[in-house]
Amino acid sequence: MSLKYAVLAALLEGEASGYDLAKVFDVSVADFWSTTPQQLYRELDRLAESGLIEARVVEQQRRPNKRVFTLTEAGRASLGAFTAEPPRPTAIRDELLVMTQAVDVGDQEAVRASVEERMEWARAKLARYERLRERMLDGRDEETFVAEAGRIGPYLTLMRGRSFEQENLRWGEKVLELLERRAASRARTPADPGPAGRHADAAAPGRPRG
Repeated sequence: MSLKYAVLAALLEGEASGYDLAKVFDVSVADFWSTTPQQLYRELDRLAESGLIEARVVEQQRRPNKRVFTLTEAGRASLGAFTAEPPRPTAIRDELLVMTQAVDVGDQEAVRASVEERMEWARAKLARYERLRERMLDGRDEETFVAEAGRIGPYLTLMRGRSFEQENLRWGEKVLELLERRAASRARTPADPGPAGRHADAAAPGRPRG
C-alpha cells in the first residue's frame, strides 16, 4: 500500500494542514503506518494535483500563510474502492529479530539490552495509546461508544496498535527469561568439549576403558 491511502484515510477526520496531518501520523496513525514530514508533504501535493484532495490557503496575520486540505468526493471514492481490494500479507523486517536469531554467536548482553529497550518503547507507546483511547471513549464504556460514535475505524486500528505493543512486551519478557535460564544452566553444567575432545580423551594412552 502506498502512503496515498493512509493520507486519504487520515483526512476522513476533516480539514487539516500538513502540520496537523504530521501530528495525526505521529499519534493516531503511528500504530499502523509511519512516514516522514517530507514524504507527507510530497504526497499531499500529488493528491491535490490528482484531484483526490482539495487545497486552500488560509491567511494568517502573525504567522506564515498555511495550506489546509480536504478530501474530495473523488478521494472518498478512491478510498472506498481501496477498501474492497484484498490486502497484501504483512511482511516483518525487524533488525532486532535478526540479532536475536544470532544471539548464540553474538553479544548476548547487547541483545538483552536491545530487547529491554524495545520493551521500554512498547510501554511508552501503550501509555500514549491508552491516553488516546480515553479521549475517544470520552467517559463512555466501549459498548456505548460503538453505538454512538460517528466513526469506529480509528478505534479499531488503535486496538491493533495496543495489542501489537502488548505482544512486544510479552515476547520481550519471555526472551529475557529464557536467556537468563540458559545462562544459569550453562553456569551449572561443565562445558562440553565436543566430539573432537571426547574422541581425544577416549584414545589417550594409559587411560582405563570399560
